[in-house]
Amino acid sequence: MTVTDVSPPTQSSTPAPRTRSEPHHVVLVVLGVLLAILGLGLTGAAATLGAVLFQQHSQGYLTSPTERLHVDSYAITSEQLDVVIDDGLPSAARSGPVASFLLRGTSAVHGQDIFVGVGPRAEVTAYLADVERSELTQVRFNPFRATYRTIAGSQAPALPASQDFWTVSAQGPGAQQIEADLRSGRWTSVIMNADGSKPVAVDLQAGVRSRFLAPVTLGSLIAGIALLAIGIPMIVAGAHGLGRSSTPPTASHASGSGASPSAPFRGTGALAEHVYVSYPARLTGELDPHLSRWMWLVKWFLAIPHNIVLAFLWVAFVVTTVIAGFAILFTGRYPRSLFDFNVGVLRWSWRVAFYAYTAVGTDRYPPFTLARTDYPADFDVDYPEHLSHGLVLVKSWLLAIPHLIIVGLFTSNVFSWWSTRGDWNLGSPGATGISLLGVLVLVASVVLLVTRKYPPALFNLILGINRWGFRVLTYVALMRDEYPPFHLDQGQRDPGDTPVRGPVNTPEPVSVTR
Repeated sequence: MTVTDVSPPTQSSTPAPRTRSEPHHVVLVVLGVLLAILGLGLTGAAATLGAVLFQQHSQGYLTSPTERLHVDSYAITSEQLDVVIDDGLPSAARSGPVASFLLRGTSAVHGQDIFVGVGPRAEVTAYLADVERSELTQVRFNPFRATYRTIAGSQAPALPASQDFWTVSAQGPGAQQIEADLRSGRWTSVIMNADGSKPVAVDLQAGVRSRFLAPVTLGSLIAGIALLAIGIPMIVAGAHGLGRSSTPPTASHASGSGASPSAPFRGTGALAEHVYVSYPARLTGELDPHLSRWMWLVKWFLAIPHNIVLAFLWVAFVVTTVIAGFAILFTGRYPRSLFDFNVGVLRWSWRVAFYAYTAVGTDRYPPFTLARTDYPADFDVDYPEHLSHGLVLVKSWLLAIPHLIIVGLFTSNVFSWWSTRGDWNLGSPGATGISLLGVLVLVASVVLLVTRKYPPALFNLILGINRWGFRVLTYVALMRDEYPPFHLDQGQRDPGDTPVRGPVNTPEPVSVTR
């Protein structure tokens, strides 16, 4: 019996030739991204306004939460409100009130009557001249916080209800409410104790309604959908052209989701065999032996042009991934040109990250291209001939969760703590601090600055973390059905690029000749 080792096909390390991308493809992507962002913003604004309309109370007002205002002075006043309604509006718009407002207040002191009123700014200022008052300058919610500007004074005010200049006012025990239409002029709202005493403590709620809210919502929705309908096809068309020009069909290894040439493979026999333990997404990075000891300090600045381009490319990446997801759901295939475009975006991102951020492993400036080059950092993914119809629905948001948690621990910013009024709270990731990967890169950069040498072991670990992250990103972006492995493949070369020799314990397919 003769045992023949079955070896996988050898992958060429030489990038395949590529065609030149047309400038109009780039223009399509850029214009499409701009239109899509504008359309998304208008659609989001319409959704917000729609929620406002839905949440309006029976009286038609959109109201704020009831919050406690407390000052040690005689009155709480608003900043001057300048209202200009008639100028420039068509006669149809001036036929009725443009907007109305509501103020509802209840004294926080049991048995204390309250006064709520709105009047012309000049008369209110004259009434409260030389009266200590607190002008409300800013209000924040979640958590609520009010900021005041204290205006000093030495006199006690006259009873507010005795004044005849109020446009609208209410006074008495319990909840007091005023409603009025907005009119042109300079106005100030005032909240006081009915007897003119201090301090003032009130639970206040404000509201507003406008007859233009519904038309503005509908107009924003229509405009947003129209811009998205124009922008998204432009993005897809541009990505299709860039994908076709960046990587011809012969450049990547096509493979089915169940039989990838870089999937785990083991030969058999008495002699040592080739053992491939890899993932069909391959990330490599070759450490420059002659790195500048100081250049890493300015690479983030030098990479700004790349970051601007990548901002557009990543918007297009999201759009094309969604389009590809629908294509996979119905056909089981990832459109080849969109696949090559998305791989090119990841490749470009890795080159910039390798240069300036998550590795600083070379001083060579990255090229402005989606295609494979001889740059010392490279990324590639085997094209799948078929993908699961069902997995596309759960890969990105459910199955990838364990990997996303682990990769997040490597790459997300550390937790921070802060104190608010003596209470300690746990901050969210990304607020401040530096990630574990960032710490490793910083340590390596400082060592480089001092010794002119990049620690090889540290570089291998950094490459392993990046490799894990890009494998997960490949899976989340629906490019492969194979689940990423839970281990760090450290080193400059990806295991899928070079066969590793070693003993094998588990027999696998062999051909037998008698």
